[in-house]
Amino acid sequence: MGLTKTEIFTDAQNEIARLAKVLGHPARIAILQHLVEVKACICGDLVEEIGLSQPTISQHLREMKDIGLVKGTIDGPRVCYCIDYDRLQQIRSKFDELFNIGVDPSNCC
Repeated sequence: MGLTKTEIFTDAQNEIARLAKVLGHPARIAILQHLVEVKACICGDLVEEIGLSQPTISQHLREMKDIGLVKGTIDGPRVCYCIDYDRLQQIRSKFDELFNIGVDPSNCC
């Protein structure tokens, strides 16, 4: 198995790749869309809404929480998850920067 050699890339490149990896799963996109739509959610609601098992939903939420996109608060035996809108804006800015680098549609083969 080859190494990814992440050390040869900039911190910004590694961060964008990590963000893209987390957002690269359709279940996480569905979770993100649902959380944006309802503004907050309890994990059990996500199981019903998305149609995946509780452990699978929890794993996807953990990945999203690790990059700061989702935050959760414990309310008794339940955990309520919601979007961290400040972090969402930071992520959007990073992708905007990536896709706006030297864009010149008239200079394409």
